[in-house]
Amino acid sequence: MASDYLSNFYAVAKQLTIPPKTILLEEGKVADKLYLIRKGCLRLFFYNDGKDITFQFFFEGDFVASFDSLYKRTPSLFYLESIEPAEVAAIKRNDFYAIIKDDPRWRQAYEEKLIDRFHSYQQLFLSRIKNTPQQRYEELLKEYPNIIQRVPQHYIASYLGITPVSLSRIRNRR
Repeated sequence: MASDYLSNFYAVAKQLTIPPKTILLEEGKVADKLYLIRKGCLRLFFYNDGKDITFQFFFEGDFVASFDSLYKRTPSLFYLESIEPAEVAAIKRNDFYAIIKDDPRWRQAYEEKLIDRFHSYQQLFLSRIKNTPQQRYEELLKEYPNIIQRVPQHYIASYLGITPVSLSRIRNRR
Protein backbone atom coordinates (compact mmCIF):
# COMPACT_ATOMS: atom_id res chain seq x y z
CA MET A 1 0.00 0.00 0.00
CA ALA A 2 1.46 3.36 -1.01
CA SER A 3 2.59 5.50 1.89
CA ASP A 4 1.04 8.68 0.39
CA TYR A 5 -2.38 7.64 1.58
CA LEU A 6 -1.25 5.76 4.67
CA SER A 7 -0.97 9.28 6.09
CA ASN A 8 -4.81 9.44 6.06
CA PHE A 9 -4.84 6.33 8.23
CA TYR A 10 -2.16 7.55 10.64
CA ALA A 11 -3.85 10.96 10.94
CA VAL A 12 -6.88 9.38 12.62
CA ALA A 13 -5.33 6.23 14.11
CA LYS A 14 -4.11 6.11 17.69
CA GLN A 15 -0.57 4.82 18.20
CA LEU A 16 -0.46 2.20 20.96
CA THR A 17 2.34 0.31 22.68
CA ILE A 18 0.98 -3.00 23.89
CA PRO A 19 2.62 -5.38 26.36
CA PRO A 20 2.69 -9.11 25.59
CA LYS A 21 -0.38 -11.20 26.48
CA THR A 22 -2.75 -8.21 26.15
CA ILE A 23 -6.27 -9.00 24.96
CA LEU A 24 -7.32 -6.42 22.34
CA LEU A 25 -10.67 -8.03 21.56
CA GLU A 26 -12.66 -10.55 23.59
CA GLU A 27 -14.88 -13.27 22.22
CA GLY A 28 -18.48 -12.09 22.45
CA LYS A 29 -17.60 -8.37 22.21
CA VAL A 30 -18.31 -6.34 19.09
CA ALA A 31 -15.12 -5.22 17.35
CA ASP A 32 -14.82 -1.44 17.14
CA LYS A 33 -11.21 -1.09 15.99
CA LEU A 34 -8.91 -2.19 13.19
CA TYR A 35 -5.22 -2.56 13.99
CA LEU A 36 -2.17 -2.10 11.78
CA ILE A 37 0.83 -3.85 13.32
CA ARG A 38 3.95 -1.71 13.15
CA LYS A 39 6.00 -4.00 15.38
CA GLY A 40 5.22 -7.26 17.14
CA CYS A 41 3.07 -10.33 16.77
CA LEU A 42 -0.62 -10.89 17.49
CA ARG A 43 -2.78 -13.98 17.33
CA LEU A 44 -6.44 -14.87 16.95
CA PHE A 45 -7.71 -17.66 19.19
CA PHE A 46 -10.79 -19.15 20.81
CA TYR A 47 -11.54 -21.66 23.52
CA ASN A 48 -12.90 -25.11 22.68
CA ASP A 49 -13.71 -27.37 25.63
CA GLY A 50 -11.42 -25.23 27.77
CA LYS A 51 -8.52 -25.53 25.31
CA ASP A 52 -6.93 -22.43 23.81
CA ILE A 53 -6.93 -22.84 19.99
CA THR A 54 -4.80 -20.43 17.93
CA PHE A 55 -5.88 -20.13 14.32
CA GLN A 56 -3.93 -17.21 12.92
CA PHE A 57 -0.79 -15.16 13.53
CA PHE A 58 -0.18 -11.58 12.43
CA PHE A 59 3.11 -9.73 12.09
CA GLU A 60 4.50 -6.36 11.01
CA GLY A 61 2.51 -4.73 8.22
CA ASP A 62 -0.62 -6.84 8.79
CA PHE A 63 -4.06 -5.40 9.41
CA VAL A 64 -6.04 -7.34 11.98
CA ALA A 65 -9.55 -7.24 13.39
CA SER A 66 -12.53 -9.46 13.63
CA PHE A 67 -13.58 -8.25 10.17
CA ASP A 68 -16.95 -9.98 10.42
CA SER A 69 -17.68 -8.36 13.78
CA LEU A 70 -16.34 -4.98 12.63
CA TYR A 71 -18.49 -4.96 9.51
CA LYS A 72 -21.70 -6.60 10.73
CA ARG A 73 -21.54 -5.24 14.32
CA THR A 74 -21.97 -8.79 15.63
CA PRO A 75 -20.14 -10.36 18.59
CA SER A 76 -16.65 -11.63 17.77
CA LEU A 77 -16.21 -15.40 17.65
CA PHE A 78 -12.63 -15.17 18.96
CA TYR A 79 -10.03 -13.25 20.95
CA LEU A 80 -7.24 -11.04 19.61
CA GLU A 81 -4.11 -11.06 21.77
CA SER A 82 -0.55 -9.73 21.58
CA ILE A 83 2.10 -12.45 21.82
CA GLU A 84 5.10 -10.16 22.17
CA PRO A 85 5.45 -6.42 22.87
CA ALA A 86 3.69 -4.67 20.01
CA GLU A 87 3.32 -1.24 18.48
CA VAL A 88 0.07 -0.81 16.59
CA ALA A 89 -1.95 1.90 14.95
CA ALA A 90 -5.57 1.48 16.06
CA ILE A 91 -8.34 3.11 14.08
CA LYS A 92 -11.96 3.28 15.17
CA ARG A 93 -14.51 1.56 12.99
CA ASN A 94 -16.31 4.73 11.92
CA ASP A 95 -13.06 6.53 11.06
CA PHE A 96 -11.88 3.56 9.03
CA TYR A 97 -15.10 3.25 7.05
CA ALA A 98 -15.02 7.03 6.38
CA ILE A 99 -11.51 6.64 4.91
CA ILE A 100 -12.46 3.74 2.64
CA LYS A 101 -15.59 5.59 1.54
CA ASP A 102 -13.60 8.72 0.62
CA ASP A 103 -10.56 7.06 -0.96
CA PRO A 104 -11.04 4.33 -3.61
CA ARG A 105 -7.42 3.21 -3.12
CA TRP A 106 -8.25 2.36 0.49
CA ARG A 107 -11.40 0.51 -0.53
CA GLN A 108 -9.37 -1.54 -3.00
CA ALA A 109 -6.64 -2.23 -0.43
CA TYR A 110 -9.29 -3.27 2.12
CA GLU A 111 -10.95 -5.61 -0.36
CA GLU A 112 -7.55 -7.15 -1.17
CA LYS A 113 -6.90 -7.70 2.55
CA LEU A 114 -10.27 -9.42 2.94
CA ILE A 115 -9.55 -11.64 -0.05
CA ASP A 116 -6.11 -12.46 1.40
CA ARG A 117 -7.72 -13.37 4.72
CA PHE A 118 -10.28 -15.56 2.97
CA HIS A 119 -7.45 -17.27 1.07
CA SER A 120 -5.53 -17.89 4.32
CA TYR A 121 -8.56 -19.48 5.95
CA GLN A 122 -9.20 -21.61 2.87
CA GLN A 123 -5.59 -22.81 2.89
CA LEU A 124 -5.74 -23.56 6.62
CA PHE A 125 -8.98 -25.49 6.19
CA LEU A 126 -7.62 -27.57 3.30
CA SER A 127 -4.30 -28.13 5.06
CA ARG A 128 -6.06 -29.48 8.15
CA ILE A 129 -7.96 -31.96 5.97
CA LYS A 130 -5.27 -33.21 3.62
CA ASN A 131 -1.85 -32.61 5.23
CA THR A 132 0.02 -34.36 7.99
CA PRO A 133 1.15 -32.34 11.02
CA GLN A 134 4.70 -32.50 9.60
CA GLN A 135 3.49 -30.96 6.31
CA ARG A 136 1.52 -28.28 8.16
CA TYR A 137 4.63 -27.43 10.17
CA GLU A 138 6.75 -27.17 7.01
CA GLU A 139 4.12 -24.89 5.41
CA LEU A 140 4.13 -22.65 8.48
CA LEU A 141 7.93 -22.34 8.45
CA LYS A 142 7.85 -21.54 4.75
CA GLU A 143 5.31 -18.78 5.28
CA TYR A 144 6.89 -17.43 8.51
CA PRO A 145 10.57 -18.47 8.69
CA ASN A 146 11.17 -16.62 12.01
CA ILE A 147 8.04 -17.84 13.78
CA ILE A 148 9.97 -20.31 15.97
CA GLN A 149 11.97 -17.43 17.48
CA ARG A 150 8.93 -15.24 18.05
CA VAL A 151 5.99 -17.45 19.04
CA PRO A 152 5.82 -19.85 22.00
CA GLN A 153 5.78 -23.51 20.99
CA HIS A 154 2.39 -24.21 22.61
CA TYR A 155 0.73 -21.57 20.35
CA ILE A 156 2.37 -23.07 17.26
CA ALA A 157 1.25 -26.57 18.31
CA SER A 158 -2.28 -25.29 18.85
CA TYR A 159 -2.27 -23.67 15.40
CA LEU A 160 -1.11 -26.93 13.84
CA GLY A 161 -3.77 -28.92 15.71
CA ILE A 162 -1.25 -31.02 17.63
CA THR A 163 0.16 -31.24 21.16
CA PRO A 164 3.39 -29.47 22.15
CA VAL A 165 4.97 -32.94 22.60
CA SER A 166 4.08 -33.88 19.01
CA LEU A 167 5.50 -30.58 17.78
CA SER A 168 8.71 -31.26 19.68
CA ARG A 169 9.00 -34.64 17.94
CA ILE A 170 8.42 -33.05 14.53
CA ARG A 171 11.06 -30.38 15.23
CA ASN A 172 13.56 -33.04 16.35
CA ARG A 173 13.10 -34.93 13.05
CA ARG A 174 14.16 -31.93 10.98
